[in-house]
Amino acid sequence: MSKITIAILTTLLGACTSSHAQSVLTGDTRLACEALLCLASGTRPTECTPSLSRYFSINFKKFGDTLKGRLNFLNLCPASNQTPQMSSFVSAITYGGGRCDAESLNLTLVVGGQDDGPTYISDQMPDYCTAYFSNAYTRLTAPRYVGTPTKAGFWAEAADYERALAEYNARQQAEQQQPTGNYWWR
Repeated sequence: MSKITIAILTTLLGACTSSHAQSVLTGDTRLACEALLCLASGTRPTECTPSLSRYFSINFKKFGDTLKGRLNFLNLCPASNQTPQMSSFVSAITYGGGRCDAESLNLTLVVGGQDDGPTYISDQMPDYCTAYFSNAYTRLTAPRYVGTPTKAGFWAEAADYERALAEYNARQQAEQQQPTGNYWWR
C-alpha cells in the first residue's frame, strides 16, 4: 500500500472515529469517502464501482454545475475538509478526476480551426490537471506530450510515451521524405 493511500486512510479513519461519526459510514457519506480513495489511485479495483458510478452519475446541463455537484458529493465525506491539504485534494479530484487522462486532453485541448488557423492540440496542461497530479494525496503519473503542437503533437499516457514518441518520430521522418508539390509524370 502506498504512503499516499495510507495517509488518506489515516485521515479518513480519523474522521470516522471522531465524536460526530462514531458509527460506520453509510449511504452517500460512505460512497463519497470511497470515491476519494478510488480517485486518488491510478488503479480502479471492482470495489470502486459503486462509489465511482455515484460520483460520475452527477450531471447537470451546465458543466460548472456538474463540477459543483460532484464537489458537494465529495464534501459529504467527514475527512474532506479536516485539513487544508485534504480540501485541496478534494478540489483537485473534482476538477481533474476523469478529465486529465491523455484521451480527454487530446479532445479538450484542440486549438484553432476554421478562421483561427490550423487545428492542433495544445501542449499546455490545464491548471486543474497540474493540481490533480501534483497534489500530496495522489500518486498518479501525468500524461506526457509527444512532439510539437504545430507538427501534429498529442498527449500520451506516461506508460505509452516511449512507444508513442517512436511512432511520432517515424511519421515525421516519413513526411519529410515525401516530395511536396504536384508532379505530372509522362
